[in-house]
Amino acid sequence: MGGTIRARVRGGVLEPLERTDLPEGQEVLITVVGVAEGSDREAFLRSRGSWKGLVDASKLIQDIYQDRLIDTREEPEL
Repeated sequence: MGGTIRARVRGGVLEPLERTDLPEGQEVLITVVGVAEGSDREAFLRSRGSWKGLVDASKLIQDIYQDRLIDTREEPEL
């Protein structure tokens, strides 16, 4: 069985918040990924302007619209 479940840390121990169908005593490999709680407004504000000067916005928009005109769909057989 493989998959993802949510867990909570209590006293340094992971406590599953969902049931699993793992057999008792089964050894598993756990990858821990933290879940952000709420928005980090300060991080958002710190990132403001970080792309300035790296990308020509009007050229990017022009390229996007040009790419939308490229027809890559094959002609259907009727």
